[in-house]
Amino acid sequence: MLDNLKKYRIILASASPRRKELLAGLDVDFEVRALPDVDESFPADLQGGDIPLYISKKKADAYRPVMADDELVITADTIVWLDGKALGMPVDEDDARRMIRNMSGKTHSVFTGVAITTKDVQHSFVAQSDVTFAELTDEEIEYYVCKYRPMDKAGAYGAQEWIGYIGMSNIVGSYFNVMGLPVQRLYVELKSIP
Repeated sequence: MLDNLKKYRIILASASPRRKELLAGLDVDFEVRALPDVDESFPADLQGGDIPLYISKKKADAYRPVMADDELVITADTIVWLDGKALGMPVDEDDARRMIRNMSGKTHSVFTGVAITTKDVQHSFVAQSDVTFAELTDEEIEYYVCKYRPMDKAGAYGAQEWIGYIGMSNIVGSYFNVMGLPVQRLYVELKSIP
């Protein structure tokens, strides 16, 4: 499958172990190469899915100067969007507790922006999944934050972890997007790469 990509060396530009696991599920050969200290700031007027789309393109732009002609670079960024605000990764455990408490009993959106970049072209897209959390107790939130250490996850939670098992009461959209990489949509986009 994806024979159109055989002329490329595929680079996953992410240190996320979840993105690595999800991309591996597409049965494509790739290597992980994450540049340190890529600026992930964004203009304050961006809303919802425009934020991770902007950041994924910004990450791709950081790779362009060091890309070889035969490389295809995949960059991604994920945010949680709740009550008109973007939730990225928590700064500390108190921030993680606050984020999860604010999502308890509500529906939030998970947006992942993805950029597929070669020397000649760039395809980009954003995926949205809407996730409803059940009401969570302070004890459940504390258990999750202390046991699972969600410091490297947008919105301070992993759908594939305990909190997802007990907290996610409904999801509309791609479950894998909530994990950080909408692989079905990525597969479709990769098929269109010349």
